[in-house]
Amino acid sequence: MFELHNCVIALLLFCGAVLYTSVGHAGASAYIAIMTLFDLPAIVIKPTALTLNIAVSSFSSWRYINRGFFNRKLLLLLSIGAVPAAFVGGHIHLADTIYKPILGVLLLLSGVRFIVQSQQSDKNPQKVIPALAVLIGLCIGLLSGITGTGGGIFLSPLIIWLGWTNVRQASGTVAAFIFLNSVAGLLGNFASTKSLPTVLPLFLVAVLAGALIGTRFGTTRFSHSGIKRALGAVLIVAGIKFLLVLA
Repeated sequence: MFELHNCVIALLLFCGAVLYTSVGHAGASAYIAIMTLFDLPAIVIKPTALTLNIAVSSFSSWRYINRGFFNRKLLLLLSIGAVPAAFVGGHIHLADTIYKPILGVLLLLSGVRFIVQSQQSDKNPQKVIPALAVLIGLCIGLLSGITGTGGGIFLSPLIIWLGWTNVRQASGTVAAFIFLNSVAGLLGNFASTKSLPTVLPLFLVAVLAGALIGTRFGTTRFSHSGIKRALGAVLIVAGIKFLLVLA
């Protein structure tokens, strides 16, 4: 369990959790990137990432919601579509030759999203369109279940851009959304939970320790532009590496 490479993975997961939770995310895309770079098979990566996401997002959402950074109505509308879609997506198993290219593209898009989001500021509040919110939740939920991510990397900049919530409220709303999505995705992926690595307890300790630090920073400071740009750059590099390896 405490072999050197496992300790290195745990350290990287810790760093990913610190950075992601400081901006209201659980870190699934980072966890997936790290595990993929260490050649873990897709059948292990997906349920492991979802399990780590559940642990981190449950803690993160509690801390952000406790500080009032939360929009209950928006979360409810998004979850109506997302939760059942994530459950269905969790049942879908893709071969590595399909799964990894999809991850490469998603990481590229996620990186771009973070860089774009680093420039975002609060817009004038706009009325939430219920049907659109449910549709957005459904699409992100399905993608989350299939890939083993929580969907926050796509949801956060989108709801800020639409003016449905401000930057502060987005943190708790997205963290809670990620938690619900990840639980649904893992339940849908239940057949693969037997593939969870024996080293999972070490990984869980690492990401929870990272979340403790990251959420403390995130709930006391709101100048996250530099962190988001750095995360964006890392994800873009990882996505390009995946695609080049597969070329």
